Amino acid sequence: MPKFFVRQNQVDDGKIVINGQDVKHIRNVLRAKVGEELEICNSETGENFLCSILEFNEDKIIGRMHYYSNKNIDYKINGIQYLTDNKGQAFREQVLTYMEQKYGIGLIEDLAGRTSVWEEESIQGEEIRQVEETILDEFEEIKSSGQSENEGADESEDLAELEENPFQCLEQIERTGILSVAMPKDMPLSGRQIDLDLQASKRSLQTGRGKFPMRKNTDKAKEKLLFNEYIMQNFTQASKENISEYPDSDEKNRSLDYEIEYIISGKSSDKENLESVVTKIFFIRMTLNYVYLMGDSVKKSEAMALAATISTLLLIPEAAEAVKQLILLAWAAGEGVIDIRSLLSGNKVPLVKTSDNWQLTLASLFTLGIGDDGISGADAEEGITYKEYLRAFLFLQPEEETTMRTIDRIEENMRLEQNCEKFRADHCVTKCEIRNKVEIFGDLAYTFPSYYGYE
Repeated sequence: MPKFFVRQNQVDDGKIVINGQDVKHIRNVLRAKVGEELEICNSETGENFLCSILEFNEDKIIGRMHYYSNKNIDYKINGIQYLTDNKGQAFREQVLTYMEQKYGIGLIEDLAGRTSVWEEESIQGEEIRQVEETILDEFEEIKSSGQSENEGADESEDLAELEENPFQCLEQIERTGILSVAMPKDMPLSGRQIDLDLQASKRSLQTGRGKFPMRKNTDKAKEKLLFNEYIMQNFTQASKENISEYPDSDEKNRSLDYEIEYIISGKSSDKENLESVVTKIFFIRMTLNYVYLMGDSVKKSEAMALAATISTLLLIPEAAEAVKQLILLAWAAGEGVIDIRSLLSGNKVPLVKTSDNWQLTLASLFTLGIGDDGISGADAEEGITYKEYLRAFLFLQPEEETTMRTIDRIEENMRLEQNCEKFRADHCVTKCEIRNKVEIFGDLAYTFPSYYGYE
């Protein structure tokens, strides 16, 4: 750990002030950040201290003020705001102002009516997620119950030995994750990742002081939608519908290919972020598909016939009805996998399933996810796209998370694409209040405030 030496007059009230060339060395050479520790030695007393960096001083601002002013003016910073203060409040305000001036509030008028649907679908998706987690457990209980009741009888056939096993896809999802079965065969999975500890949303940040006016919310939901449209327009995502905007992510030199997925999920790798988003979509689609199956008498009859066969082979014929319900859930999940393949391929999936747009036969469910099953997913004439699901997830998450993760991406993109290796959002001054003191004549002085900021 580097050691720096100070004099006694630099040690005051539990704080140590480092100035001069040492500051430049710490900031520019060591590239130390707020919160990091330094070893300090009092050269006069020999005392050693282990200190955390609280803040970097504002000498550069004062120096610039002096450079452009009369020599008789003295400056003092009374308040300062950085881009990341208050969970990125200043950044969020700037984005909203930019979007309102460029597009107007009309950009999101059509989206405003969908927010209640997004919330309802999200709740339903979480509910069926809990159901899915118990499907195989329930089946194991049924098997165990049947085996105990048939002790002494011929040994029942194990589920894994069945040629027609409708639960294979769910079992694979449990073992290896949703992407192992839902990725389109011609879509490579990005292997890019970042260090989360270096991101603005995770690290200790330099903070400002003072009070500054805040934007007054007129319609919080519409502001949220407008900010999210900024994200949709400026960051990359996984679906092939994004290729026209970003034909080659390598040319853009970004550290992640699935940026919007990162803003939603906040994980370190493209794979983890995509899996998190796709899992959410999977359970929403599974819910919609199950609702349809419960109203389709033909498909329920197919499921019942298979359930009777399986329960008989397992020596538990009385469990046929329970097995049927589990098969319907597994079938809905399989159709959900096909829906995701369609979405990631840049296609639309229907909002409501019918017999005409249902894609997965019960026979195909037995081999879904095993090798190249040959099912790619169709494009619905009317429906919802992958990007629309991203919009929904952005809207449903806390705006502070969305804002700070957006700043994460801007920081990295500035460093890589603009060659600004030292760029840090928490070093960007957005507002500043300065007390100015002018020496007029002798001991006569005039004091007045100045305010600088982006309005």
